[in-house]
Amino acid sequence: MACFIVPLTQAIATTAYRKQQERKALAGQGTHNDSFLSRNLKTLEIMLWGGSLMLIVDHVINGEVTWMYPFFTALESEGGWQTMLSEMLTVGLPMSVIVTAAWAGWCYLKERKAVKA
Repeated sequence: MACFIVPLTQAIATTAYRKQQERKALAGQGTHNDSFLSRNLKTLEIMLWGGSLMLIVDHVINGEVTWMYPFFTALESEGGWQTMLSEMLTVGLPMSVIVTAAWAGWCYLKERKAVKA
């Protein structure tokens, strides 16, 4: 029910970092990190935002997230925040790690292919 919070937080942080780096590059401040990962950061953003949005829609359809306070149905019961925290750590965190690892692998293969060409 709350597994989307971790990738959503990562998406927000990734977007903020990318925009900060773009502002620095436009202003000519600092050194521009042009690693193969930083060149493909927008792809990670799209993956995280899209996955988070899909999870939110799924949870709304299943009634786990509502439009009224407290928004998460688990919070209506005693100790519901513990259930949410447990799900974020056991489902949301591994999900974010797997998406990020898949993205890093894709970036590596893309870079390797470009070097061979």
